[in-house]
Amino acid sequence: MTEIERKRVVVTGVGAITPIGNTSAAYWSGLVNGHNGIGEITLFDASHHDCRIAGEVKNFDPEDYMDRKEAKRMDRFSQFGVSAAKQALADANLVINDLNAEQIGVIIGSGVGGIKVMEDQQTVYLNRGPDRCSPFMIPMMIANMAAGLTAIHTGAKGPNSCAVTACAAGSNAIGDAFRIIQNGYAQAMICGGCEAAITPLSVAGFAACKALSFRNDQPQKASRPFDKDRDGFVMGEGAGVLILEELQHALSRGARIYAEIVGYGMTCDAYHMTSPVPGGEGAARAIRMALKDGGLDPNMIDYINAHGTSTPANDVNETAAIKSVLGEHAYKVAVSSTKSMTGHLLGGSGGIEAVATVLAIANGVIPPTINLENPDPDCDLDYVPQTSRVQALNVALSNSFGFGGHNVTLAFKKYAEAK
Repeated sequence: MTEIERKRVVVTGVGAITPIGNTSAAYWSGLVNGHNGIGEITLFDASHHDCRIAGEVKNFDPEDYMDRKEAKRMDRFSQFGVSAAKQALADANLVINDLNAEQIGVIIGSGVGGIKVMEDQQTVYLNRGPDRCSPFMIPMMIANMAAGLTAIHTGAKGPNSCAVTACAAGSNAIGDAFRIIQNGYAQAMICGGCEAAITPLSVAGFAACKALSFRNDQPQKASRPFDKDRDGFVMGEGAGVLILEELQHALSRGARIYAEIVGYGMTCDAYHMTSPVPGGEGAARAIRMALKDGGLDPNMIDYINAHGTSTPANDVNETAAIKSVLGEHAYKVAVSSTKSMTGHLLGGSGGIEAVATVLAIANGVIPPTINLENPDPDCDLDYVPQTSRVQALNVALSNSFGFGGHNVTLAFKKYAEAK
């Protein structure tokens, strides 16, 4: 069998709705200036919850992207996903029409899906009976609907799917979209992740499994990756979407290229429902796989956008994984966790963090890890504390790890014409 030629894939558009900005430009400005999007929960009355803080999206109006009737028939996570996708398409100046629709697809991941509508409809069911449940409950709730609705709203008729791999979902979506274009099954893909899980039941559930920070009196200090005083992650919400294109397709239409995506690693710990394997062995294999896939030597890595959740388990094990793959070079690599500013978007985190990684390459600026005041002795790498750093970047990685042992690493590279 003849081996399929692997096509080069580039990033030509980005969109973001986050706790620190509702466009990619506002999000990037927030990152490089160390803005903090975490505060007291306002989306519901959290006064009886052990955790009362989160990274909420502020001043978001779905009617900026769709009409009121359409918005009312979407859960908040789908509103975020569709809106970020429309931003990214506009940023890429990519118009979908009858001639190219079948060559443009969508993969948007979500770890939780429409939990808000599920909770609301459960209340209706208990108080008013089954006959009063909304006919839109199921299509609003299911996790694939952000991808489906994005296709409906944009006309993209190509490959369409949804990754549901917990906190790795957004990165899996991007990696899977990369593979589809690389192997010639589409010319462009709309891909990323979205989440809107700051709800009473969701917050209670994550708190019950001791995953969240309970630093309610200091919300802006609560997300502190790699700091010895960290006590858990802070939930966030929003969406991050990339437009990936086959290189020649992008060049033929004169598209701006932010970066090239060159590697995708995906593994499983096969160890525990919620805890990473000690030493980060599964994460290390994902990093190695992404490097091998991209033809990259470990010494070529300039920056890693870490999963960096601010949990006791993740930060130490991710640090160990990075050191096991990069060896002594690990101490020369800038590593930062943008979750220190946005909180943890669960299935949406890989989307906004890929956007951050791509913009870091394009702009030559590394976002910081804020709140890193007392480094954990077991976390001894260069985490770019407190302030952003101007530095030319050639190769950068983005890590995402999820409950169930899912590990994903994406490798991006500064675009250079083939010689």
